[in-house]
Amino acid sequence: MDKNQSIEKWSSMDTITDHLDVSRETVLQWISNRGMPAHKVGRLWKFKISEIDDWIRSGGAAEKD
Repeated sequence: MDKNQSIEKWSSMDTITDHLDVSRETVLQWISNRGMPAHKVGRLWKFKISEIDDWIRSGGAAEKD
């Protein structure tokens, strides 16, 4: 396998809001209150889609009772 194919690119806030079909405000609340995997790079939030998908599958975005 080509080395570059095994490295997942960082995704922007816009990419994640499109991927999840939610607002920027929702993503920021999930980062702050629910431990959504995100990384601050300067003033920008960056994401790995694989980490986000795993977080969603594990119930990270589920409403808490």
